[in-house]
Amino acid sequence: MHKQEQFIRSFRQLSPDVLDPDAPIVTLFSGGLDSSYLLLRLRDAGFSNVHALSVDLDEDETAEQKQRIADELGVRLHIVDGRQVFAEEFVRAAIKAQAIYLDTHPVSSTLSRPLIARFAVELARDINAKAILHTANRSQNTLRRLNGALALLGFSGHYGSPYDLEPVDREEKIQELKTVGLDQMSERIVSGDSNLWCREFESGILDDPEDHAVPEHMYRWSRTGAELPQEAVEVRFHEGVPVAVNGVRKPLLELISDLNARVGAFGIGRYSGLEHLDNGEKVLEIREMPAAWLLLRTYRHLETASLEAETIREKMHLEQLWVRESLEGRWYGELHGALQAFIDICAQRVSGTVRWKLTVGGAETRSIVADQARYLRDRETWEKNSIRAEKAPYLAA
Repeated sequence: MHKQEQFIRSFRQLSPDVLDPDAPIVTLFSGGLDSSYLLLRLRDAGFSNVHALSVDLDEDETAEQKQRIADELGVRLHIVDGRQVFAEEFVRAAIKAQAIYLDTHPVSSTLSRPLIARFAVELARDINAKAILHTANRSQNTLRRLNGALALLGFSGHYGSPYDLEPVDREEKIQELKTVGLDQMSERIVSGDSNLWCREFESGILDDPEDHAVPEHMYRWSRTGAELPQEAVEVRFHEGVPVAVNGVRKPLLELISDLNARVGAFGIGRYSGLEHLDNGEKVLEIREMPAAWLLLRTYRHLETASLEAETIREKMHLEQLWVRESLEGRWYGELHGALQAFIDICAQRVSGTVRWKLTVGGAETRSIVADQARYLRDRETWEKNSIRAEKAPYLAA
């Protein structure tokens, strides 16, 4: 496990006393305000071999925007396409686990952080970097998710966030970046995190849970238009994995994109919820997740149709344990692996289709068909047969 001397927790530690300014350093780079400002501070501190890693999970920022920032600040940009592995390994697992935080919202950055950490460790080993820096602060659960993942992945160098013990005022970051020609940062009124599963907003104008509203233009998937798509949508699962929409088989990555547009057009899939910090405080997060909204509900219907009641009851208890281990940065931990094994076994029976009727703001099921169904389709006949079978021994006597 990690040692305290491995942690980078303040900008004061970005010095030759702690890190070699000529040795390779990996930073996690989103193209946002915090990660851009870190690159500026590293440059000003004399670090000459900085590698900014951006893992493409289908976020809002473009490669061109990121490249411009990297060029302006004199760092090497590495963009890794992580969309396929994110969908197939992390989102797939979350669907099976019904990964919903305290019954309020599906988890998202919880899924992306361990993958980003894994790519960071791989890059660090490839270029012989002895430090991995990120920009999470203590009001973000990302801090322990990234640090926890890096520790469990066995990274032996320095790692952490200089914002942990030394936060920097938003306006100060914006003004310093403006001085080097990066004035687009002043347009950011919230902090965002986006991937193919979720678009998330927090901080800035959304700081106060008692008074908040997301400007409508910030939503991308869940804005209703004058014309709505076909209202009927049928999703097929095979052994716990969504494989087709309206009879057309699709890879999971494509299927999620399809449903984000199709379901989001009805204004479905917006979430708001409070998430806890280390010491029990809560922070507000807003999410936009149309595909997740439909897929998680579809899975639960098919799971209920296919598994024994006692299995489902125990699984529902373990689902929150799966979520907790993921939230706390222990995706690569022993307990998380054991929970996933149980969930995967349950998923082997979950195959079938659910047909939905979409309406603005909601949806209703029209058909639930499980391949290994436990439900009744004719109650009266079942009752007669059940009574007849129960009476048979007595009549024979």
